[in-house]
Amino acid sequence: MSLLRPLDPSFPIDRQIAIEANSVVLVNLFTLDKADEAAFLKTWQDDAAFMKRQPGFISTQLHRALGDSSTYLNYAVWESTAQFRAAFTHPDFLAKIATYPASAIASPHLFQKVAVPGICVAEPCCF
Repeated sequence: MSLLRPLDPSFPIDRQIAIEANSVVLVNLFTLDKADEAAFLKTWQDDAAFMKRQPGFISTQLHRALGDSSTYLNYAVWESTAQFRAAFTHPDFLAKIATYPASAIASPHLFQKVAVPGICVAEPCCF
């Protein structure tokens, strides 16, 4: 992968994974050249299969933008930042992300649920 571009440049993923939190969601926006989509999908599948085997992994889903856009959005649910951090910094994972197409730009960011009275709850069990 040619570049990690933070969604929030003032608080990139390397700072986020240092925070101890439970029940986190990784949102990762990928942009890439249309010609690299098949290679991207194969690499993402291998990447996701690795993550799926890691402790604390709950689920993941990949979405493709509508129309002619070659933009993808992935979200993955983890039990904790500690478990995500262990997987994200694992040497095998770091080797895998190096195989993404050169045009791929990833923008990963961690999130937690927010309670909004009468609308949604923040209990970690309800992803």
